[in-house]
Amino acid sequence: MSRLRRMPRQSSQPEPARRSAPSPRSNPPARRSYDHYCGAARALDAVGDRWTLLIVRELLAGPRRYTDLHADLPGVSTDVLASRLRDMEQGGIATRRRLPPPASAFVYQLTPRGRGLLPVLQALHAWGAGDLGERRPTDAVRAHWFALPLRARLQELGGGGVAEVQLDEGVFHVRLGADLPDPDDDAAADADPVYGDGPAPGAPDARLLLAAETCTALVTGDLTVRDAVRDGRLRVAGDGPLAKAIRGDA
Repeated sequence: MSRLRRMPRQSSQPEPARRSAPSPRSNPPARRSYDHYCGAARALDAVGDRWTLLIVRELLAGPRRYTDLHADLPGVSTDVLASRLRDMEQGGIATRRRLPPPASAFVYQLTPRGRGLLPVLQALHAWGAGDLGERRPTDAVRAHWFALPLRARLQELGGGGVAEVQLDEGVFHVRLGADLPDPDDDAAADADPVYGDGPAPGAPDARLLLAAETCTALVTGDLTVRDAVRDGRLRVAGDGPLAKAIRGDA
């Protein structure tokens, strides 16, 4: 049994309209800047606030409702989440739109500029993976938080398509071989997300079954995909090119 048990999503009463779809202020306060003529400083001006990059992590899975974001960001207050989303809209990183009927709900999604943060998130995952260690009693976990670092490991094997991943904590899917969008192409905002929470839409090209400990060892580099397959810690179902590439079939 996995030691990384999935924490229940936060239960809440229905949010009032202003929380489920916070609207921009008419005169928002000016954001602080490092005032350094440096690309890194400019980037931190835009996404360096606490929670912003984790919101990007969630939105890389595609459009999300405010309540869904709040449920998958344990510890963030409603006021801070609303503030960060407003800042992301003003910075051209995310946009807010209403879904067509019958849903008619407001969702947030990344712009092409926001999707361009994918390699930044992947680099942060790689840089911080060595600090994971044993899960602390206070650590929340969601299965899809493994999606981006595991996707990076699978990308190294070549092949493209959709892999559905089953952990004890839940199911997510990742899209492999997807190119980054052109930040100047407005149509790229509707491109397929690089990962998603839950089962893959339609039939996946490969299905992966593994324990959370195995997934952690893969993303930290303590275990290779091929060794995990060989040792039976990673089971791969499928007969297509992607499944064969992950298994290492000749």
